Amino acid sequence: MRKSFKLQDLECANCAAKMEAAIAKIPGVNSANISFMTSKLVIDADDARFSDVLDEAQHAITAIEKDCVILR
Repeated sequence: MRKSFKLQDLECANCAAKMEAAIAKIPGVNSANISFMTSKLVIDADDARFSDVLDEAQHAITAIEKDCVILR
């Protein structure tokens, strides 16, 4: 399943690159892409784990930039 989400309070392009790399390492994620200019996250992950992947992605994002959240 491939879905896109808006990221709220994404303030740093370097942080976005770190978030993208961290999300790509989550089990079940096929690909992850973050556009700093549009504050958009695109995740391609296994259908069965998608909800868990989003929770883990939020945790990874918060660890890098504490105020940034995925708008679901």
